[in-house]
Amino acid sequence: MKPRFALGAVIVGVPLALALLGPLFAGEPGPRAASFTRGGGHWLGTDFVGRDVWRQVLLGGRSVVLVALAATTLAYLVALPLGLISALTHRTWLEELLMRPLDVLLAVPSLLMILLVASVFSPGAVGLALLVALVNIPDAARIVRAAAAEAASRPAVEALRMQGETWWRTAVGYVGRSVTRTLAADAGVRLTGVLYLVATAAFLGVGVEPDAADWAVMVDRNRTGLFVQPWAVVVPALLIVALTMGGNLLVDALLEKRKHT
Repeated sequence: MKPRFALGAVIVGVPLALALLGPLFAGEPGPRAASFTRGGGHWLGTDFVGRDVWRQVLLGGRSVVLVALAATTLAYLVALPLGLISALTHRTWLEELLMRPLDVLLAVPSLLMILLVASVFSPGAVGLALLVALVNIPDAARIVRAAAAEAASRPAVEALRMQGETWWRTAVGYVGRSVTRTLAADAGVRLTGVLYLVATAAFLGVGVEPDAADWAVMVDRNRTGLFVQPWAVVVPALLIVALTMGGNLLVDALLEKRKHT
């Protein structure tokens, strides 16, 4: 477990450090040089408009990371109560009322939903986080419901009800703790999917300005110079990949530790 955890921490730590601390060290923008050049004081070269790529890398990660984390958190804040109530209620009409509208959202591809909404409104970073959270709620709620339903069918839950325990203690104290491992595994995979969705949306210009300092935007705007000045595309792309891969390694390592304790 330790080697996998250490590897995951290193892989995810580099992009996280750059994303969260990079703006503190970016400094003031220097004079622009020619587009897609290397050298001349720019150790990662310049981008499509002559800006220093390293400075753009330092500035471009915070939006990706914060939007992805906010979207994942918001999705679970809604999905957890919906899933727990649906699993523990004995009222079929309430379960149908909670879950059927989510099936409608689940039928629409996530990226298509974001693009449809973005064609009507122009979401900023907050709007993008809300949109990504919205398209993740149905799937997350179904996973919570399935895991909680299995835990709710155990004799221990019936015993708690017969003892007169409150719904809160039954749902959160027992069922909630029983599904923690399943939700932790899902959270690792979901964060990876959210990062992909946020980066793809930014790549398509949703939620960010066309020339924003954003890793996904950097990949999009600089791809025309990939074979001339590859660092402007390769570095931000590798940082996004490192975030997703490192996050999955960390979650796998933590789950393996819990399995053996």
